[in-house]
Amino acid sequence: MKSLIDILDFSVEEIDELIYLANDIIDNPKKYSEICKGKKLANLFFEPSTRTRLSFEAAMYELGGNVIGFSEAASSSVSKGESVADTTKVISCYADIIVIRHPKEGAAYVAANNTSVPVINAGDGGHCHPTQTLADLLTIYREKGRLKDLTIGFCGDLKYGRTVHSLINALTRYDNINMVFISPKELKVPNYIKKDLLENKDVSYEETTKLEEVIPKLDILYMTRIQKERFLNAEDYLRLKDSYVLTLEKLNGAKSDMSIMHPLPRVNEISVSVDKDSRACYFKQVLNGKYIRMALIIKLLKESMNFNFDFIGYVDPNTMVNIMKDNKRIRNLNTERHKRLTNLIKCNNPRCITSTEQELEHIFELRDKEDEIYRCIYCEAKGNR
Repeated sequence: MKSLIDILDFSVEEIDELIYLANDIIDNPKKYSEICKGKKLANLFFEPSTRTRLSFEAAMYELGGNVIGFSEAASSSVSKGESVADTTKVISCYADIIVIRHPKEGAAYVAANNTSVPVINAGDGGHCHPTQTLADLLTIYREKGRLKDLTIGFCGDLKYGRTVHSLINALTRYDNINMVFISPKELKVPNYIKKDLLENKDVSYEETTKLEEVIPKLDILYMTRIQKERFLNAEDYLRLKDSYVLTLEKLNGAKSDMSIMHPLPRVNEISVSVDKDSRACYFKQVLNGKYIRMALIIKLLKESMNFNFDFIGYVDPNTMVNIMKDNKRIRNLNTERHKRLTNLIKCNNPRCITSTEQELEHIFELRDKEDEIYRCIYCEAKGNR
């Protein structure tokens, strides 16, 4: 069953296909207005959401389908102690496709392994948010006309920022992408991302704590909020929450065509005065998110249920300008490089789904054979044999 749990579940060609399809939906909305008639999407949101939940609902309705589900864990049987696995098994009896958001990392992976319908990860803790990444890629493509030859600055919470992690994952597969990481020292990009995704693939990056020094070189500035809900200590959040505030004054040194992005919600990291600047793209991202999710729903239903979507053509490679760095899917669990260890080591990440669902096996994959580094298949936390 085809699902989207991590952005690496899709090849570059498949991402190009989604971007092509989303652009066609934008240009020809009536062609798609009843394509999902009679089909149901289940929104399982165990964590608060505005944009993601409502964009999936809007996407399905605009495709002619229906939506069921819940918007908080208290509205489901999880409040009675039901597991994520059992919840998704039940919901798959009612729906044709499932969208899940959960505060525990790896919850979407568990859901996909326990259901008979496609599952879309709408955010699992601080781990991944692949549909936001698709919205980001569509926005970059529509603003810049390409997904290569770009210098992108990521600013804010880069440690717990799942949108950042997923976008880095995606962009490493395109040529000549330079990344600049701007964050407090306590919220730096995790080391496993820098080593596994950047250094091993020879992707150029630099780290700094000063936004003003690097903003002149950026084609895209991707701002993120300091996420209160990810901190275990309130004092640490209060100390770091105002680390970066983007103002019109700080934009004086930026390129005139730099694109400012933000996954939202913002708190105070972008001044409202910036909203009227022509470089502000974060509300365009919201709208692009609906269109790319429409494309994703169509793709997954087409592949899982053999829908008769014959009038939807696959992308002609000549119409896209992307040049890939490496099109191999990294999440291939059956290779020697990803040798599995089951219950020989335990995941100690308190945010991992294994911390609350005790029946789950603790499974680790060998990610670095030379240094014998194993990572949890659910949350990617490091473990030692």
